[in-house]
Amino acid sequence: METAKGALPKDLSEILLEAKMITEERLRHVKELQAKDGGKIEHILLQERLITPQQLAFFTSLQLRVPFVNLKREGVRPNAVALVPEPVARKYSVIPIDVTDSTLILAMEDPRDIEAIEELAALTRKRIEPVLSTSQDIQEMIDLNYRVGGEIEEQLSQIPTRYRGPQVRATEARVSAEAIAQAPVVRAIDLLIKQAVRDRASDIHVEPQEDRLRVRYRIDGILQEVMSLPLSVHPPLLSRVKIMAGLNIAERRRPQDGQITFDMGDKEVDLRVATTNTVYGEMVVMRILDKSFAFLPLAEIGFLPSVLARYLLMVKSPFGMILISGPTGSGKTTTQYATVNQLDAVGRNIITIEDPVEYRFNNINQMQVNPAGGLTFATGLRATMRLDPNIILVGEIRDAETAQIATQASLTGHLVLSSVHANDTVSVIFRMIDLGVEPFLLTSALIGITAQRMVRRVCPYCSRLAAVDHEEQVSYEEEMKEKRSEFLIGAGCNFCANTGYLGRTGIFEVLIMSEAIRRLVLKGGSSDEIRAQATKEGTVSLWHDGMLKVKEGITTPHEVIRNVFSIG
Repeated sequence: METAKGALPKDLSEILLEAKMITEERLRHVKELQAKDGGKIEHILLQERLITPQQLAFFTSLQLRVPFVNLKREGVRPNAVALVPEPVARKYSVIPIDVTDSTLILAMEDPRDIEAIEELAALTRKRIEPVLSTSQDIQEMIDLNYRVGGEIEEQLSQIPTRYRGPQVRATEARVSAEAIAQAPVVRAIDLLIKQAVRDRASDIHVEPQEDRLRVRYRIDGILQEVMSLPLSVHPPLLSRVKIMAGLNIAERRRPQDGQITFDMGDKEVDLRVATTNTVYGEMVVMRILDKSFAFLPLAEIGFLPSVLARYLLMVKSPFGMILISGPTGSGKTTTQYATVNQLDAVGRNIITIEDPVEYRFNNINQMQVNPAGGLTFATGLRATMRLDPNIILVGEIRDAETAQIATQASLTGHLVLSSVHANDTVSVIFRMIDLGVEPFLLTSALIGITAQRMVRRVCPYCSRLAAVDHEEQVSYEEEMKEKRSEFLIGAGCNFCANTGYLGRTGIFEVLIMSEAIRRLVLKGGSSDEIRAQATKEGTVSLWHDGMLKVKEGITTPHEVIRNVFSIG
């Protein structure tokens, strides 16, 4: 299939036929479409799904005798990216990947684009050496490598001086409608949100400090500072966010909350906005609600197969109470939603009581807690009992009244799902008793308990075996009864923002209320006794589940220690 040296490159269709990627009959069909509608044969092949973008790029590289580069594996060099402005990269669908004294290696969707090569050669004053990659990979690398911090600062610098004078303090500024409506402020907020979504952030923090405005993104559960802005731009930025969220821009003392639906171009993103006053002015936090997480099936949120089987055994119960425990940010809501989506929402009446309702589902009746209007978890539960429910999801059990009503509901033929703040599964039992639920009622109602944490996943693009600290080695050895000095660790790359981690997964502990455990609770057994019996019956601790994921290269010992060490 190789082209003889000096010979003309073969036609792409000829190469595909030789490789048996396409039949002559289908090729005739493609050429008929090309004759009828025009366009490149490559685009028609993709539209008809006769080849994948990766296959097209590979065979085009053979045709043009231009190297094919897997950008996800090879990555790009920041000093190369710095030579080409983002608008030019997007205009020609190119990404610089490396640079030498005289040559810029450029990944292109179409290496035959002479106009792009000539313009970039003139712009960079270097010889362009084109390589070929897929359009999707190029766009992803553009999004990853061109950050908006500089552009945001440029937009904010265009705000007239009278609105950003050096003596203006965030707590004293009065921002006019003219300042709020300015295009630079609008553009800056749009860029801030878009970059956060690209970076997979769950929250955007805009926080006034004594001498600057700090902007942070929470990515994979960790807050990272992404830019530092002059304090003088705080008033127009804050007012713009308030307008978008439907809040009162004149109110600066009381906390407010609202909602934004933001158009990303290819999709809409919902943001929950909360503001409150601090000693340096109002801070705002925007929670990015990624609907893809709300619809994750149980099998994809981190359950190991054996642990998932135990959890599903509980979920199949027609009535009773299932509780999920863990600190804030441990993924309890994600597990609750995944569980509800596992259940029959057509044949059964599912009602949720949430604070707040973050995601909306078809065929499920969702209620929003509103204490000011008299609707609490407890009053909502009482009302729900008169609505013929089969399954009730209570966002959180926070007080004695809610705990007792939820227990009674589960004893009267309903399946109740809820969450409790506790360290592990056994602690939930004692927490419910502390809230006033009698042990004999609790043991009758409770089907089982799940405790969970979220740990960061090792980045698949830069992972490698490496030695870890002695403490981490000892922790793994003591739990898994095997010695290891090297573990899969992320070195840091463009995809993971040089953190070594990309995305998160859950670690779980599932306790099923057996007769033996019920007897221990009724006779006032200690937490150690109950935990020992649960382990004997097959409960895998959070610590062990985390170390199993370390063994599989999913996460690192450091992550498990950071998230679970408090319960050993």
